Amino acid sequence: MTVSATAPAVRELAERVRANIAQVIIGKESAIELLLVALLCEGHVLLEDVPGTGKTTLARALSRSIECDFRRIQFTPDLLPSDITGLSYFNQKLGDFQFRAGAIFTNVLLTDEINRATPRTQSALLEAMQERQVTIDGATHALPRPFLVLATQNPVELEGTFPLPEAQLDRFMLRLELGYPAIDEEVAILARYEQDDPLDHLRPVASADDILAQQRAIRTVHVSDPVRRYIVEVARATRVSDDVQLGASPRAALALHRGAQALAALRGRAFVRPDDVKELAAPVLAHRLLLAPEARLRGRSPAEVVRNAVAKVPAPVEG
Repeated sequence: MTVSATAPAVRELAERVRANIAQVIIGKESAIELLLVALLCEGHVLLEDVPGTGKTTLARALSRSIECDFRRIQFTPDLLPSDITGLSYFNQKLGDFQFRAGAIFTNVLLTDEINRATPRTQSALLEAMQERQVTIDGATHALPRPFLVLATQNPVELEGTFPLPEAQLDRFMLRLELGYPAIDEEVAILARYEQDDPLDHLRPVASADDILAQQRAIRTVHVSDPVRRYIVEVARATRVSDDVQLGASPRAALALHRGAQALAALRGRAFVRPDDVKELAAPVLAHRLLLAPEARLRGRSPAEVVRNAVAKVPAPVEG
């Protein structure tokens, strides 16, 4: 697929999926767009918000819109890694070991309240999220494609939780907050769900093959050398900030680069603008930062630190 043909095809697919999800999710256009960015980049999403804001519904609506398998795992302290990845067991009838696939063998995986599981169980996701495979007893099993992990965590109720380590957070391309709906949106939600659940009537508008084709296509979106350098300078600005103890990694810069390509294509462009980078900087970089103790005492947030870093880096002038 040529560069000129990429953007319209991606935009047309995204509009179909977006409109389909809008039959269930009212408002949240920005969150849906970022979710599509992650899907097209083969990235994963951390949804951090209070219960009842539609995180699970959004994940189900996405999976039904693209005709993909969906599974949900409720993370609890007694959840084992094998519950996620699967295990090898001895089949007495066959006299040999067989592999029983775990819940992770799906297209869209919702890991609900991921921070309630132990670090050992959380780490079972690392290989799958990075390499799209699972290794058990020396045997490697490829995961189906596309593969998207949507993890939720409650930022309010922290008792009995295990905070995600930096290595785990770095595997998530984006961090999103849905937030409470506006009053008119909430009234519309009550009306829409008055008779039944609109999710029950949702039909797919794209196939898994469509998604895979557009995932390959966005890599042809042009990123000029000045914009590429701008991405690196924004990531590096977080590393030298006095408010940051651990800055954005090279993996974060790569995610920002790929995300900017997807966002440009979603908006019908075959090239990335500096504004695409600015818009994605906080969702892509903020959750990867470890703030210095002094910054936390002053009430600084990672998103604020990223915005300050972006403001200090001169953006290239578009030709």
